Amino acid sequence: MKARFTPRLIPAALIGLWAGTAGASGFQLLEQNASGLGNAYAGSAAVADNASTVFYNPAGMTQLEGRNISAGVAVIQPSYKFSNGASNAAPGLTTAGNGGDAGALGAVPNGYFSMALTKDLYLGLGIGAPFGLKTEYDSPWIGAAQSVKFDVKTVNVNPSIAYKVNDKVSVGFGLDWQKLDAEYKRLVGVSAGTSHVTSTMNLNDDAWGWNAGVLFNISPTTKVGLSYRSQVKYKATGNVSLASDGSAAGNFTMTLLPAGSASDVRADINLPDTFIVSATQKLDDQWEMLGDLSWTGWSSIPYIDIVRTSGAQNGILAQTLDTKFRDTWRIALGANYKLRSDLKLKFGVAYDQTPVKGEDSRLVSLPDNNRFWFSLGAQWLPMKGSTLDVGASYLYIKDTSIHNSQVSFGRGLVDGTYSGSIWILGAQYSMNF
Repeated sequence: MKARFTPRLIPAALIGLWAGTAGASGFQLLEQNASGLGNAYAGSAAVADNASTVFYNPAGMTQLEGRNISAGVAVIQPSYKFSNGASNAAPGLTTAGNGGDAGALGAVPNGYFSMALTKDLYLGLGIGAPFGLKTEYDSPWIGAAQSVKFDVKTVNVNPSIAYKVNDKVSVGFGLDWQKLDAEYKRLVGVSAGTSHVTSTMNLNDDAWGWNAGVLFNISPTTKVGLSYRSQVKYKATGNVSLASDGSAAGNFTMTLLPAGSASDVRADINLPDTFIVSATQKLDDQWEMLGDLSWTGWSSIPYIDIVRTSGAQNGILAQTLDTKFRDTWRIALGANYKLRSDLKLKFGVAYDQTPVKGEDSRLVSLPDNNRFWFSLGAQWLPMKGSTLDVGASYLYIKDTSIHNSQVSFGRGLVDGTYSGSIWILGAQYSMNF
């Protein structure tokens, strides 16, 4: 069995059935369509050639005629391996074990619909998940006191409206209902230092956000798009429990309960806002260039306080996830080449900055680092009104150092290096009718 580093996107109708892995830094999921994968998502807020524009820029619906549907999936294979340096396991836990090799295969699906009510007014609906994460380590794992499993799932339902102001300018707006489910497991030692118990925390909530965009048709060959998605602010509630396979030592912050018991908890989590500036430029009948500059406000998560809300420990801080996240930038460049009237080839590269500031704030549940995208794809028109997009990306991730000391909380020191990479394959079918 392998350790898994698997962010998830799970549509509302299929919660618990499909799992996926994000390629973006942090735990952001860019894979909201497969048609942009071949361009490394360059031009995402300006392309508007199928209904997935509902997510990237709702104003782009004005570029579509009649009714449109789009559905796709990205299959993602990550690999993350930890090499130990000078780690010290928490008392009562094994002093050896690298936790296995990351790399569970995942699938990230998406679905969209748009329609023209009049020649100037458009409605749309998208279902997806902008954020998700899963890390899971095999035993033995020297960092098990910090995390064994961290699983975050979101589902986002996004009704949208767009209006064509004139032939040059379109605007769009959407509401986002988003649901969050999180599970966090780690091991805690017992008195006498000979055994351990499993601490399991579950949190969930739903909240509202919004998104908006504007699209400028500068000329018949040039488009510029601006898109913004708001923060989504959760007041998540749930519980933390200890497995009944031992009695917890008192020096562990998360284990102020007898083994086998549970306590209610809460945590405020503000998922970040994003802003995108995109452009597309046709050079001639065959070549088109695409560009993207995006910003993500990851500093909305400087830390996550988990607080008990029941029992004798009501109001007591159970644990803090000290993320120290910073805001990040991503830049992408792409090109399309029209090989023939029904076939277009796609190319793209991107640089994606991590929100993690340094090795001392890097969590074992998110061993993230800066990454480079190298992408290829193709678009085929098998018949009038139908489009099939396929794409592939290889993500090179710089070797990632970690020196996370939680010794004062009884959770040991994890010191070493992660090496990793990600492969993404995607396909999407779009139809106009």
